[in-house]
Amino acid sequence: MAQQDSDQQENVAFVDDVTDAKEREAAHRERGTSRPITVVGHPVLHKECKDVTEFDDELAQLIDDMFASQRTAEGVGLAANQVGVDLKVFVYDCPDDEGVRHVGHVCNPVLDELPAGRRVLDDSNEGCLSVPGAYAELPRPDYAVVRGQNAKGEPIVVEGTGYFARCLQHETDHLYGYLYIDRLSKRDRKDALKQMAEREPRYPVVPND
Repeated sequence: MAQQDSDQQENVAFVDDVTDAKEREAAHRERGTSRPITVVGHPVLHKECKDVTEFDDELAQLIDDMFASQRTAEGVGLAANQVGVDLKVFVYDCPDDEGVRHVGHVCNPVLDELPAGRRVLDDSNEGCLSVPGAYAELPRPDYAVVRGQNAKGEPIVVEGTGYFARCLQHETDHLYGYLYIDRLSKRDRKDALKQMAEREPRYPVVPND
């Protein structure tokens, strides 16, 4: 993944995704329609998604539907390919380690490369709506910065720490064709898939033929 232009990086402040978080999430969800979740093995999850180039009513509706789908599945983040749409956009409704709720969306996300001094790894458990019922420890930096655009095409920068940083990295990975289990050892990946096979999803999913 390439870094965005340095001038653009300097001119964009971190987005406020905390103010009115509850109200904004509810508004998106009430306008949306919940869709079933694609699961590991579905082709759309295993390739890089297309860039968002049309910032129109169709994109706005997709974002609303993703918030509705995320709530149905009781998730904290959801990428478009997890509802079968081949576009680089994700939504989130996620607390950080201080319990502060962050709600927002990012189109065409790019993760910043962190300097060595900011790369403090957290090896907490991670799960995924596309690998239902499975969890595994996965080291990730406990700080993340994602640059992209909002639904209007305006440049935004999202900053996350702790659990929210993990969410930002996890959802960006999805849009480049990676599930969290792809970052596990072969043994841990096999164990995660076994956990998934042994449990029924608690939300609607798209079966793989």
